[in-house]
Amino acid sequence: MPTPHNSAKLGDFAPALLMPGDPLRARRIAETVLADSREVTSVRGNSGFTGTYQGRPLSVMASGMGMPSLTIYATELFRDYGVKRIIRVGTCGGLSSEVEVGDVVVALGAHTDSHMNVARFPEINYAPVASWPLLEAAMREAPALEAEGVKVHVGSIMSSDHFYFTPDGLNERLAQYGTLAVEMETAGLYAVAAEFGAEALTVLTVSDHLLVSGPEMTHEERETRFAGALRLALAAAMS
Repeated sequence: MPTPHNSAKLGDFAPALLMPGDPLRARRIAETVLADSREVTSVRGNSGFTGTYQGRPLSVMASGMGMPSLTIYATELFRDYGVKRIIRVGTCGGLSSEVEVGDVVVALGAHTDSHMNVARFPEINYAPVASWPLLEAAMREAPALEAEGVKVHVGSIMSSDHFYFTPDGLNERLAQYGTLAVEMETAGLYAVAAEFGAEALTVLTVSDHLLVSGPEMTHEERETRFAGALRLALAAAMS
């Protein structure tokens, strides 16, 4: 059942799917985590893969950058391919002073400056949140990760349509209200999952900090230092 953005056939995708932003990261996960992985789609250079993890089927496919791109893929995966849960595994910029580069952030909910969800609910400020079973499963793995020196944080994040533009003082106000980090996709993912009665969770690696000066991950580190977030994402996917 090909779509304009996906050449896979019905049944090619597993019920659980990991969704990084970068197609190269998706390929790396398929090559290093999945057993017997095979490419099931490659439209517009965005490959999707299906294999097994611990003997159970699992897929991985990138979302691209931003909510418009992610919501296209997530909608088709939920609506047309029978995917039941999507776990975003990506990077974010830290906002809270409690968050450091290399930490893992699990997104309980997502504020946003996007109008994508306003179009769904023009009468209210819709609050998209994570699926509790996935969140609980990810957090059961968190103590083992923290025992290895990787800090895990759970709370609200910001999903922004802008990468380079931020109104003066916005990040500071978000941090004051307990927002942990900022990225560009989760508010869209959580809303699409709710629309189709599916499950979604976002697990992020902090690649830099927007309010506290310090080291930032290099491009190469952004591709390789997400093992902790991936462990939590896998725990959620396999729950």
